[in-house]
Amino acid sequence: MAHRAVYAMKTTIDYTLAPIILVLSLPFLLLAMALVKITSFGPAIYRQQRVGLCGREFTIFKIRTMFHECEKDSGIQWSSGKSDIRITPIGRILRALHIDELPQLINVLKGEMSLVGPRPERPEIVDDLRVSVYFYDRRHEVKPGLTGFAQVHLPPDANILTVKNKLIYDRYYIGRVSFWLDMKILCCTALKVVGLKLLYCRPPKRCATPAKSEE
Repeated sequence: MAHRAVYAMKTTIDYTLAPIILVLSLPFLLLAMALVKITSFGPAIYRQQRVGLCGREFTIFKIRTMFHECEKDSGIQWSSGKSDIRITPIGRILRALHIDELPQLINVLKGEMSLVGPRPERPEIVDDLRVSVYFYDRRHEVKPGLTGFAQVHLPPDANILTVKNKLIYDRYYIGRVSFWLDMKILCCTALKVVGLKLLYCRPPKRCATPAKSEE
């Protein structure tokens, strides 16, 4: 019953804050889309399948920060960060400011995402992680988020170890989700965007593989 109240609260926050943030950020969003179109070939907004609540797939919206069809020859792969040659010059700026994530507010308003939750991953990668990482699907017990507890503490996924470390943080969040925790995460996200230190920090733990008998 308590969990129902918490998730009802999260839904209220999502539908209250998401449209406000979207309206306030619209000038930056439109400017970013124009710069992407002017400086590189391809659409300004791209759509991609992601895995969300209960393992259901949905279409996520993002501002394109990589060269158009950059995975056509290489196939699906994680970004290697600042050294990733697939990222456009404008894309590096948009990623640093997290402006490329703003279109996902539409996903929040559609009820596919929440402002706070685990980051959604692509189906092709999820299929592999379900085999490589025990209980990976635990992170699909809540809606994926625009930001999250793992995201404000850890860098983007780059390999299996980073995924396992993030899963620890995702499971911590899922087990302790509350109004105040969501507010802290949103505040930390705002501070991170402008380059300031976090309000709090839980140092990454060494990933321990859960026992197979865990339920």
